[in-house]
Amino acid sequence: MQFDSTRCRVVAEVAQAHDGSLGTAHAYIDAIAKTGADAVKFQTHIAAAESTPGEPWRVRFSYQDETRYGYWKRMEFTEPQWLGLRKHAEEKDLEFLSSPFSLEAARMLMRIGIRTWKVASGEISNRPLFDYLLETRLPIIISTGMSSLAETDAAVGRLKASGVPFAVTQCTSAYPCPPEKVGLNMLSYYRDRYQCAIGLSDHSGTIFPGLAAATLGAELLELHVVFSRECFGPDVVASVTTPELATLVEGIRYIEKMRIHAVDKNQMAVELAPVRQLFTKSIVITQDMPSGAVLAIENLAFKKPGTGLPAERLPFVLGRRLRRAVLAGEMLQESDLAEETV
Repeated sequence: MQFDSTRCRVVAEVAQAHDGSLGTAHAYIDAIAKTGADAVKFQTHIAAAESTPGEPWRVRFSYQDETRYGYWKRMEFTEPQWLGLRKHAEEKDLEFLSSPFSLEAARMLMRIGIRTWKVASGEISNRPLFDYLLETRLPIIISTGMSSLAETDAAVGRLKASGVPFAVTQCTSAYPCPPEKVGLNMLSYYRDRYQCAIGLSDHSGTIFPGLAAATLGAELLELHVVFSRECFGPDVVASVTTPELATLVEGIRYIEKMRIHAVDKNQMAVELAPVRQLFTKSIVITQDMPSGAVLAIENLAFKKPGTGLPAERLPFVLGRRLRRAVLAGEMLQESDLAEETV
């Protein structure tokens, strides 16, 4: 993935929303492609490589899995199935991403042709996994959701030493994340501290943090996506729906155009001159007046369009004589006024 300061890359995270169904995973690729997002992201779990049977539930949500380990097992896809998902995504002009949660998962993703790594915040301290990702020389996105600043510093130090392109995403591992914990302030903080591309990994379940991040110049936005809020799974409350994602992408592209196009107010005034005349007011005579009559405030009104003497010229009009007879309702013109003031 290329990190571009003029474009916020939108990554739609499916995670486990497919609930172990390969067909549903493919359906998410089709739905996300229609929203205009840049990438689709999954999570690659190999239960035996990343977990133990005693792993506790974060949220006990499953009606069919007795253990968290069993749930991870049910979320597994085979290597050919992952390859099919990657090819499908690229056919839909989406970059394919999947966070590896074990060294074995990373090696499999490398074999199927992944092009960018996303490191979940819980994996930053996984030294063997991180070492392997650095060895691949592929761009790396790291999440800071569960990391201390010292851990993030250490990871960024290794990334800089390796020379691989990287981005740091602000993340708060709360599901859903309330607005007071989103941490938009960390975007500029990380950019200044690490001198790198920055992004937001959002779990608010709304489109608002993403729009704000784009306004602040984030190069990357990642957020969870579901078909609807009636879907099953632990991340639904922290996800946006696919229609909401489409609205978010449209808003971000709109914001980008606003950010990269500076406005010259003087030039804009020239361009808007014809429109301005429709909305501004002219000085209008309120009663028939003969040539030579002296203009007073009680003889004048201010009405659209602004094609006569503008209302702002009033101080220069009062006390002037008319050069010609003017009928009620006529707009004054410069040529109607005598030079001298009475």
